[in-house]
Amino acid sequence: MPLIYLIAGEQSGDILGGRLMQAIRARCPDARFAGIGGAAMAAQGVDSLFAMHELSLLGLFEVAPKLLRIRALLKQTVEDIRTRRPEIVVTIDSPAFTLRVLRAVGPGGPRRVHYVAPQVWAWREGRVRHYPGLWDELLCLLPFEVPFFARHNLPARFVGHPVLESGADKGNGERFRRRHAIGPQAKIVTIMPGSRPSEVSRLLPVLEATLAQIGLPVVPVVPLAGPVENLVREATTRWPIPPILVSDPQEKFDAFAASAAALTKSGTSTLELAMANVPMLVTYRVNPLSAWVGKFVIKVKYASILNLVLDREIVPELIQQHGRPERLAVELRRLLEDPAAVADQRAGFAEALAMLRAPAGLPSDCAAEAVLSLLG
Repeated sequence: MPLIYLIAGEQSGDILGGRLMQAIRARCPDARFAGIGGAAMAAQGVDSLFAMHELSLLGLFEVAPKLLRIRALLKQTVEDIRTRRPEIVVTIDSPAFTLRVLRAVGPGGPRRVHYVAPQVWAWREGRVRHYPGLWDELLCLLPFEVPFFARHNLPARFVGHPVLESGADKGNGERFRRRHAIGPQAKIVTIMPGSRPSEVSRLLPVLEATLAQIGLPVVPVVPLAGPVENLVREATTRWPIPPILVSDPQEKFDAFAASAAALTKSGTSTLELAMANVPMLVTYRVNPLSAWVGKFVIKVKYASILNLVLDREIVPELIQQHGRPERLAVELRRLLEDPAAVADQRAGFAEALAMLRAPAGLPSDCAAEAVLSLLG
């Protein structure tokens, strides 16, 4: 009965962990699990060591005030691993925390897997020199990551992007309109401000102002991410056009299917929307000091995974000071009124998603095979 210890630091990692556990159990029914996660991993049997949201931090100046707490959580995690003595430790994304866990666990203990490659190809490439010996297996979601790490003599395995098994393309737009009494001609706009408090607090006011300036009647819909659900509910009560708030995952995908366009943060949400063929604008904001530092260390041209994979801009990106409501409103109106702009995006979606398919089967299947191969 092998024990596999999984660590996720935010909602997207929790979803990955839940699917990975399910795929592992299908191959190894006796597998046991422990670690840190959220609702998806709890549904598969993980009693989280502490609340996952304590690790949902972003940006240099957001993390700094909580360093002492993070160090305490790191110590607690490593002690729990040493007490439980799992056969494998799987860390999922959140490298600021999870890679420190792997280093503290060290070689000679459980086999170590890191799922979701650190984005050193985007910024601070010099960090690569600290990685040799840190893991036994690195599982990559993006195809260009494998040759990148190979150049640094770090073996890596492409397992496909898990968005492809999210069901984001299975929504029912008519069902969503019936449920909320929305007429067939009304234009629905999905708003996705993120899953971290820092993201939501910065983006929601901008997105609200964008809708106010668009000059078209629209029906806003905001899918709720668990860690920030209460924050979003409270903030949107003051909106002049009250949005429809959606917490059920299937209803979120129904909203996608009914949407004419979306305003979204960069990240996995862009891939979900692409799966559902929803034309979109990408925007993002961080602490101004973090953004200033980023100008000197970020090496990639794009923030959106879609644009990164294709190495060209198919989705407009209005980041930081460029993401002003008046500019976002102009671009959003273009998506709502220009069929050619929509067609161009959708052609790019199909091309990018084809490049993200797993080598065989589903991404979670590939990841599970990689993890279980370490059991010998």
